[in-house]
Amino acid sequence: MTLLRERPDRRQTAPSGTGGLLTGLLLTARPKQWVKNVLVIAAPAAAGELFSVHALTRLALVFVLFTACAAAVYLVNDARDADADRAHPVKCRRPVAAGRVPVPAAYAAGTALGVLAPAVAVRLCPPEAAALLTAYLVMQLAYCVSLKHVLVVDLTVVTTGFVMRAVIGGLALGIPLSRWFLITTGFGALFMVAAKRYSEAVQTAGEAGATRALLAEYTTGYLRFVWQLAAGVAVLGYCLWALEEGGVPHTSVLPWRQLSVVAFVLAVLRYAVFADRGTAGEPEDVVLGDRALAVIGLVWGVMYALAVADW
Repeated sequence: MTLLRERPDRRQTAPSGTGGLLTGLLLTARPKQWVKNVLVIAAPAAAGELFSVHALTRLALVFVLFTACAAAVYLVNDARDADADRAHPVKCRRPVAAGRVPVPAAYAAGTALGVLAPAVAVRLCPPEAAALLTAYLVMQLAYCVSLKHVLVVDLTVVTTGFVMRAVIGGLALGIPLSRWFLITTGFGALFMVAAKRYSEAVQTAGEAGATRALLAEYTTGYLRFVWQLAAGVAVLGYCLWALEEGGVPHTSVLPWRQLSVVAFVLAVLRYAVFADRGTAGEPEDVVLGDRALAVIGLVWGVMYALAVADW
């Protein structure tokens, strides 16, 4: 007897009116992923220039524009991959694959956002920030089309996207970016991206067609090596910042810079627990869902703020 595997229903269902279409477009834009764009405050926070009306207004604008660009990429990506997603056990539930959002509508919405966001940035943001936003959009669209199928380059592109989020806040406010900030941010992002890929590879081992096709070309050993290397470099970069004495006034009640190393290392080690288990496939769920990690992150944030404020 031939055993037939049940396949997802590939028939598209028409969206239920304008409200259903708009809801589908919103879900396709991945609201859950917008939390990543909070990284735009990283550079101003590190420089102690976050709490002013000008800074908050400019950063709110940059957050919205980055979110619009990311949404444009998600819409175009889902429109391009609609046929493949319908054959996927999980991605078949996405609005475009499920037929709640017609492919032309996803393309149209993505194109509109992709044109509007850089245009607004050119008009309202400094030239450097507008250029970075445009570069992010172009890079992510190239990732959707071809770069996500290239070994190592896919990791680099996703990591660079996180770094761009962290950098654009500094560019928007004219804040110089230190080498330690760039090193820690870059390798911290690579740590989380590689841990995500490693978790996906572990969870879907032996399941043909259940995940990214490129994962089949990576070994779990290689991905483990990447996230471990990245975690080590991120910790080293942070330690070098914390222990650097040149130009640092000694007026703090306690050495908050040095003490914050403990919390930072604990946060990395705690996240590595999930990475090692292969359960770090959704970084935002790990960061927001683990109480211990949330407490460690809060303690680190307080120490970091006190260090920046030189309290």
